[in-house]
Order: sequence, then structure tokens, then C-alpha cells
Amino acid sequence: MMDQFSKPTLATRMEAIQAFHVMEILARAKQLEAQGRCICHLEVGEPDFATPQPIIEAGLKALQAGYTKYTPACGIPQLREKIAQWYQDQFHITIKPERVIVTPGASGALQLALGVLVNPNSEIILTDPGYPCNRHFVHLFEGKAINLPVDASTNYQPSLTAVQQAWTESTRAALFASPANPTGTLLAPQTIKALHQFIQQQCGDLLIDEIYQGLTYGQAPSTALACADNIWIINSFSKYFGMTGWRLGWLIAPDYALDAINRLAQNLFLAPPTPAQYAALAAFEAHTLEITEQRRNIFAERRNFLLPALRELGFQVQAEPQGAFYIYANSASLHDDSQALCLALLEKAGVAATPGIDFGMHHARQHVRFAYTTDQASLEKSIERIRTYLQN
Repeated sequence: MMDQFSKPTLATRMEAIQAFHVMEILARAKQLEAQGRCICHLEVGEPDFATPQPIIEAGLKALQAGYTKYTPACGIPQLREKIAQWYQDQFHITIKPERVIVTPGASGALQLALGVLVNPNSEIILTDPGYPCNRHFVHLFEGKAINLPVDASTNYQPSLTAVQQAWTESTRAALFASPANPTGTLLAPQTIKALHQFIQQQCGDLLIDEIYQGLTYGQAPSTALACADNIWIINSFSKYFGMTGWRLGWLIAPDYALDAINRLAQNLFLAPPTPAQYAALAAFEAHTLEITEQRRNIFAERRNFLLPALRELGFQVQAEPQGAFYIYANSASLHDDSQALCLALLEKAGVAATPGIDFGMHHARQHVRFAYTTDQASLEKSIERIRTYLQN
């Protein structure tokens, strides 16, 4: 019988799972909006565009046709084939459809990959700053996230030397992103090749998060699979294709892991969302790609406005973003604590941005992430509001 003073306890792994600090910013922004304040949102990493209409129409047709039952755990064959064909058409990379695993968002892909690779105390090398969920997923599977500090000197991407120094007998894999969140920087192909060669020699695996693939500026999109066939790829329909709420992504895995992934997918998810899969069949059609390319050009225009505007205000951007829709700016000359700065900008200027502490520990309180996922008028208004706040 439970003692009257005792209480249930949570799993110890939850001690390592942190909340997003930006959610505090977002919640307060919603409160201020409810009070009648006008808030400019530069904090949320979600495209402001609606899902392209051809995808919506395909989803409606799927619902009307009764496609609401479970599908195979790794996705419908038609979509796996479409994704494989996309790599052939766009990148001239040949992939067997069997290697394409359709997942509930890129988060599902990350869980499957790490679930079949990570043993208790396995080490996974990640960049700091980096997407916070990656390290939390490692903790979920009782591995150890090894945060590799990166800065502007290496374009906020890992160097071969740094990975070699961080690698130990317990290291199982390395997980990097290109384009990266929060910095928008890209991994150079020669770096990917060098990293892959070293990691293969250690009997490890290289995983590349490419969920912002397609959103690059000044250069064509690429894939790490052009560097080596057995790199693990995480991707998503959320960003370039504007399908965030549809919760659909994919994983491209080496042959040796496919049976294990299928078994884990059956148990974790049963199946990806059925209507979303049929909707995504329209994502690769020519008329949809015309829309997504138009939107990419709009993101580029926003980036080209916001980057010099932030610099003029005193933010330092030492590694220019080449992709995604973020600018990771050093705010040390304006405030010694970026979280306090973000809260002040919200309360006093009506501008919501994300403090660097959401993305790691390396110089985190000296950085702010700005997302240009809002229209040009809101970006201009944000800059004027920040300028007024800084001058007072």
C-alpha cells in the first residue's frame, strides 16, 4: 500500500528532456495579442504559407475516396516510389524504393534511425548549436548526446578534426544537419565525404538531417547521398512543401537496417498518416513545384532584406545563412543575455524571437534566432520596432 507521503515518480530520462524556451515567448506573445497588442512573429520555424493547393486537393480526394485505413508501416508503395524518383530526377541519385521509409514527420524518422542504432550509453555526436530535439531523442533511447561546439569559423558546421577528437570507443554515430537549424548553414560536399570516410573506418554511421532541402539561396539544393550511398538521410514534407500539420517525413536507410526499421515502425507508429500520404503524392508534380519554387524565391527576398537590416541594428551575423529560413545573430554587443533581450523585445517592442539557449550551450546566451517565416511588411515593421527599442 502506498505511503501517504509518497508520490509517483517519473523516469529519470526525463531529467534530460528540456522544454523549448521559445514556447514561453510564444505563450506570452499570445497573451499580449489577446490584450490587443500587435506582435511580429519571428520566433516560429514554420512557413507562413498554406499548403500548396494541389496537395490539399489530393488530400481531399483521398478522404472522399475512403483512404482512411492503416497503410503498411513504412508507407504506401506509391509514395516510396515517388520519393525515390524525386532523388533520381533532382539529384541523379538512384535509390531503391525499399530504402525509403515514410514516417510521421521528420521526428518519426529520427526516432526510427536512433531507435535501431542507439544502445544504452552509446554516444551520438551532434553540433552545438543545433536542433534541440535531436539530443533529446538520443536521451530518450538512453544514449549520450555529445555536443560538439561549432562557430562561425567553420560555418557552424563540424570539421573533420573536431569529430575525430570527439570520437571514442563508445561513439555509435554522428548526426548533423544541412541546411542547419538555427544557423541556416550548409555542409560542404568535401566535408561530408571526409566525415563519412572517417566514420566508416570507425564502424559508425553518419546521419544527415536534410529537412530544409530545397530551401537554399544562391546555390542549387543537394543531398549527402551524392557523397556516399549508405549515409542515413532524414527529410520532411514540412518545410519546402509546406505540410507541417500533415505530419509526414521520410527516412532513407542502408539496406542492413531495413528489417529492423520496419519492425520498429510497426510498433512505434503502426503507420504514417494515411490521408497525408496520398496528399503528398501531389507534392512532386510540376504544378506543385512551381508554387514551392515561387515561395523559395520569396524566402530569398526576405533573407536579403533581413540580413543587412539586422547587421545595421548591431547584430553580428558572422556566417551568412545559405538555406532554411533562419538568421542566427550574435547579440552580445546589444545585451549580455539573449533570453532577457528576447523577453524585452517582446514586451517593449512587440517582436518575438528565439533565444539561443534553445539550441545548446555554446555561446548560447550571446545569440538570437530570427525566423523570416512572415511577410515582408511584418519584417520591416519588426526592424523598425527593434530600432526604436534599441535607441531608447
